[in-house]
Amino acid sequence: MKMKTAKRVAADHFKSGISRVWIDTNSIEDILDAASRSDIRTLIDRKVIQLKQKKGNSNSRLKKRIQQLGKERRRGEGSIRGTKYARFPRKDRWVKTIRALRDELRKLKVEKNLDSKTYRKFYREIKGGSIKSRAQLRSHVNSKMEKVGNQ
Repeated sequence: MKMKTAKRVAADHFKSGISRVWIDTNSIEDILDAASRSDIRTLIDRKVIQLKQKKGNSNSRLKKRIQQLGKERRRGEGSIRGTKYARFPRKDRWVKTIRALRDELRKLKVEKNLDSKTYRKFYREIKGGSIKSRAQLRSHVNSKMEKVGNQ
């Protein structure tokens, strides 16, 4: 049997590609004498024909890069891809701020005992976007409490 045919038959047996079939160069006569698939199978059993290991791509460079990104490295101006709002969308930003403000309002309600009317008023103000930060909310609530205290 020709070497090319023997390789093809062995590849069929291994269920792999021809390029992964390895033939021992010291036993070429045995392969040329082989006439059937069963002969090839016996040569495989004798380890004259073997299957090479699959080639794999290493992930180590990728893992190192991800590790560096975790340490806030590789984030300079030249590495920034995408617009400001593609990287951190407006809606995500809004959700982050609104949750923080509502959390702060809940805390103030528990601590300062805001009545439900005042709580609802500030809740609507937050939703409307007139209050931008926790500090601003606190100052608004304090000024409101002072006005109520003076009356």
